Amino acid sequence: MPPNDLHRRHLAARAAAPSYPEVGATADAALPPGYSWLRRRVHLGRGRAVLERAGGYVLGWGAQLGSGFAVHPAAARTDPGTTVLLRLRLPGLPLPRLVIPCRVVWAVETPYRIGFAYGTLPGHPERGEESFVVSMDADGEVWFEVTAFSRLAAWYARLGRPVALALQHLAIERYLRAVARVAKAP
Repeated sequence: MPPNDLHRRHLAARAAAPSYPEVGATADAALPPGYSWLRRRVHLGRGRAVLERAGGYVLGWGAQLGSGFAVHPAAARTDPGTTVLLRLRLPGLPLPRLVIPCRVVWAVETPYRIGFAYGTLPGHPERGEESFVVSMDADGEVWFEVTAFSRLAAWYARLGRPVALALQHLAIERYLRAVARVAKAP
């Protein structure tokens, strides 16, 4: 995608409102009705060093980058209000990258929880939100959890519903593996 087109699409995404009304709902235990829900987590190890290494990776878009997505702008922070375009080229297809507009809706950085959530903007193939949180429990065990609520929005996603759902699950599994790989690094 030409840089000017990417810049234009980023400006349009920054001006857009979220494509769903329940902004920030992944921060709550109860997810909103009317969506598909998903919660997946993986054990990362034990101790503050694991929490900080994995948490820093997550806050640097590591789950997405480690899963094959590109983030535009590349230096985007995971502060609430930050708008990004996630880009993905589907394997085996010569088409341009899928451009997925998202906005960070909340972030957390405490001694026991590190992460953020982003929500969809118009042009995203789904409507909803995903959160990416690394946490340490009272026993010092460290976990990475991805929570999502969504429904298909784009015509091509609705038309290819089974493929779209499989791609979402694949992306989440790749997020979990990418963060687990970094957490286990010395």
